[in-house]
Amino acid sequence: MKKEYLTIPEFARILGISRIAVYKHVKKGNIKAIRVGKIYLIPYTYAEEILGKRLSEKDKKEIEEAVRKTVREYGEVLKLLGKE
Repeated sequence: MKKEYLTIPEFARILGISRIAVYKHVKKGNIKAIRVGKIYLIPYTYAEEILGKRLSEKDKKEIEEAVRKTVREYGEVLKLLGKE
């Protein structure tokens, strides 16, 4: 069964940094986390995004737009290169 949340010590171990550093980033708002009682939990899907294992919808849209722009600007060149 896949975990839904990571604790700060688990996330720190994955990133290879101290848990204090992760706490500081959470407090500053740099890392999304939810507070449950006295502990913070980091959504597993957010951790995957940070680690590059999952693309957010925003990232997908940026990539899609970059591909469209490239095809629009270099379409003929790409066709010629494809023939070689």
